[in-house]
Amino acid sequence: MSSIVKFEGIWGAGSETPHCYLLTVDDFTFMLDCGWDEKFDKDYVDRLSKAINRVDCVLLSFPDPLHLGAYPYLVGKCQLTCPVYATIPVYKNGQMFMYDWYQSHHSYDEFELFDLDDVDTAFERIIQVKYHQSINMRGKGLGMSVSALPAGHMLGGCMWRITRDGEEDILYAVDYNHKKERHLGGCELDKIFRPSLLITDAFNATYRPERRRQRDLKFVSQLQTTCRGGGNVLVATDTAGRVLEICHLLEQMWSTRESGLSAYTLAVLSNTSYHVMHFAKQMIEWMSEKLTKSFDSSRSNPFSLKHVKFCHTLSDLAQLPSPKVVLASFPDLECGFSRELFMQWASSSKNSIILTSRTGEGTLARRLIDNPNVRMFKLMEKRRVILDGDELEEHLAMLRQHRVMERMKDPVVDSSDEEDDPELQLLESGKHDIICLESKGESGNQGPMRSRKHHHMFPFHEEKARSDEYGEYINHADFEHLVPTLLEGEEDPSREQVQQYSRDIIEVTEPPSKCISQQVTIRVEATVLFIDFEGRSDGESISKIIEAVSPGRIILVRGSSVTLSGHAATLRSICPHTPIHTPVLGQVVLASTHTLMQQIQLSDPLLRSLKFFQTPGCRGAEVAWLDGIAKKRKRTQQLEQGDQIISSVETASDGDLVVEEAPPEKIPAHETVLINELRLSDFKQVLGKAGIMAEFNAGILWCANGTIALRKQEAGNIAVEGALTEDYYTIRGLLYDQYALL
Repeated sequence: MSSIVKFEGIWGAGSETPHCYLLTVDDFTFMLDCGWDEKFDKDYVDRLSKAINRVDCVLLSFPDPLHLGAYPYLVGKCQLTCPVYATIPVYKNGQMFMYDWYQSHHSYDEFELFDLDDVDTAFERIIQVKYHQSINMRGKGLGMSVSALPAGHMLGGCMWRITRDGEEDILYAVDYNHKKERHLGGCELDKIFRPSLLITDAFNATYRPERRRQRDLKFVSQLQTTCRGGGNVLVATDTAGRVLEICHLLEQMWSTRESGLSAYTLAVLSNTSYHVMHFAKQMIEWMSEKLTKSFDSSRSNPFSLKHVKFCHTLSDLAQLPSPKVVLASFPDLECGFSRELFMQWASSSKNSIILTSRTGEGTLARRLIDNPNVRMFKLMEKRRVILDGDELEEHLAMLRQHRVMERMKDPVVDSSDEEDDPELQLLESGKHDIICLESKGESGNQGPMRSRKHHHMFPFHEEKARSDEYGEYINHADFEHLVPTLLEGEEDPSREQVQQYSRDIIEVTEPPSKCISQQVTIRVEATVLFIDFEGRSDGESISKIIEAVSPGRIILVRGSSVTLSGHAATLRSICPHTPIHTPVLGQVVLASTHTLMQQIQLSDPLLRSLKFFQTPGCRGAEVAWLDGIAKKRKRTQQLEQGDQIISSVETASDGDLVVEEAPPEKIPAHETVLINELRLSDFKQVLGKAGIMAEFNAGILWCANGTIALRKQEAGNIAVEGALTEDYYTIRGLLYDQYALL
């Protein structure tokens, strides 16, 4: 029986927006990636919020924001609780991507979509998997399994294969790379044959990149020309993805004397650069076979970079000598250190700006690539500055007022404060040896059994230590003897500083700051080059791979309208009998293997009336005979007038069918149905356990000393022939026990 498969594009369908799709197999819904970009589209957030309750499982393909940028938001703000699966490198490097992305925005803007706590919480929920590891689904997904296959492009990047009991074989493969690179192997898409559904992208369908040798030569020659001319080079790249390939290439160039680059500074500038390389050293087994064998033989780690300096701030970078080559995040030049360096270095003709990726439409990097002759750009310069003067005083006053309001709303009684204890207030120290507590409630409101424990005699008052979440409070009187005594006329140099901050004792995690922005005009005098380090398959190779895979159906996502239509036409010419879909945003595509199916639902009374029987030979399945009447589901519509409901009308919905109980007089009689696929060899073992001798002869099972014969007919039925003796009825009874009789 085939499953009902539906596909819906939340984002990335019909355009070059990031990947986010819903794939529903019967009643189980997968979310395939949940990317985001610098625009932070509110409509996308609304669609995600509405669809989040339907999601049963999330599959993450790559660690960059294009594939998981919205994941911290889903967990932190939308309360995503379903299982999330990703490979180990995607888990580690994805966290580095999100740390860097958040810090890059927080450093110049009020970024409130998610914070670092949301990132930590989200990635703690990820279930880490390995390549080719089969993960069985639970609940509504019982019988389905998913597995990650190598996809190239980025470390740990994967394609997801979804199977269901040998019926459906769905492959989700986007942004893959079939070519082997310096630190990564190619994808394994060509090893899969005839999946029932292939979901792939068309971003590179009409693009033909340079050959690797020509690209590397062009890249290195530009570095040499700029550095020898006394200029700096900005290489705009990502945080923990393609930067590994570029670092491996540049480390080899800096180690070669013939290149002449070892005299210049090579630096990686991002908020997490050191940790990214630290994780790369630990994941050699996820890299190419060549690097793995080299590491096994020489025990030299390819990412123990000797010539690369790791910087986390612009001040760290300023301490390095020039000329220098800087790999900075992010590749779109919309945020992060790459944008700041671009605004500083673009005005000098000595410098070079190298773009390594075709980012989303409308980004600064994409505008530079698409319009190389445009040299004047109006950009919004944003930065965060520390508050001072009146602004600082106003900010601290607001914090104090907010704290007072919180205390008034939620008063907390500190049981450790001895002044709040009513019994201690009644004690008069030194007046009596035996303390007599005054009796309260003499009017009769208090009974003979006091609710509080009283001292019997000679009470000892123990000082109670007061503490908060940071530990015990400090009593300054205990340390007064350590303060040096000042002579007359001398002033304490720290007194002025203490007085300055004593009035504002407020706990802050970072200095109070604000974000300011201004529009500036940048004239680009530097050399701007686009050198492709994306690491994706080209259009010609994609068409050949899909032709070799020969899927049953194809769904094309992420690409411009021209690219999608052109790629679909190419695939229809090489796969004329394969249905190809190019859905738009919000469109639901029915992608089942057999389309002439109707999904129905059983009513609760009918489901309770069914009697299920165990089938011995069908892996423990239970079957039941059903007699019912299929009807269209009725929905109740309420007619409102103002704020009042005036009437309710029941209407039949299109497409939704429900099976209800049939009246007894309309239930026809039916012949007995025996359900099982029994083999005579298995039945021979059943007869042996019952003490009946049986043996095969010419494909016939002879029983009871050759008096009864069992043979399997062409239709699959088993015929019993012989005299109507006691053995005959015994064997027939054992045969009936192997079936579910309906």
